[in-house]
Amino acid sequence: MKHVARKRFGQHFLTDSAVIDGIVRAIDPRPGDALVEIGPGLGAMTDPLVQRSGRLTVIELDRDLAARLRKRPELEVVESDVLKVDFAGLAQHAGQPLRVVGNLPYNISTPILFHLLGAVEHLVDQHFMLQKEVVERMAAGPGGKDYGRLSVMLQWRYDIESVLDVPPEAFDPPPRVESAVVRMLPLPEVALLDPALLGEIVAVAFSQRRKLLRHTLGRWLEQRGFAGTFDVQRRAEEVPVSDYLALAQTLA
Repeated sequence: MKHVARKRFGQHFLTDSAVIDGIVRAIDPRPGDALVEIGPGLGAMTDPLVQRSGRLTVIELDRDLAARLRKRPELEVVESDVLKVDFAGLAQHAGQPLRVVGNLPYNISTPILFHLLGAVEHLVDQHFMLQKEVVERMAAGPGGKDYGRLSVMLQWRYDIESVLDVPPEAFDPPPRVESAVVRMLPLPEVALLDPALLGEIVAVAFSQRRKLLRHTLGRWLEQRGFAGTFDVQRRAEEVPVSDYLALAQTLA
């Protein structure tokens, strides 16, 4: 029986074999890897991944698809909303850090990325299919319109690279947007800071991105009695990640 894509789950199934092959080559799964696939859907990537790695944990919210996947002994199926999955627990169960992959539902891709950010020390790498516009924002450097809260928060912990562009016709049904595959490698050394404080700094800074920071972050710093130096005669998009990190460390 053919599975009909469910709009509420943001389901767009990958069907182009050349694209699937390109993604799997970018991931380069090896035997013994603790691979976790988010949203395996109809198994387009699941099959070549498990052929190369020998085992695979899949996270699937759709009850019908989860039941179908459970019939395969080489798969460990976690039937759950990915935002409720304990990735640190999965790594502990696997006895090693995880390699996380997936064609993420575009309607909740940013919350998924932030959920994984909380478990980054348990990850080897991440390869995701996302809306191309989101990938561009994730990887953006300062000075352009794509650079924002997502860029800063993720680049604090990851090296981010777009590895493959994917056209809408590679999916069924085709999404209305261009897609891309992103590679996220956790950085070996990171600035030790309070993530919630960094998040607040960045949210305040980008709350009115066209204005100079003295109108937003400058006032916020004054309210906290900040006595250090931070150039607020810039717009939020002009401030490099390292400056935001240094400010978060100073305020801690």
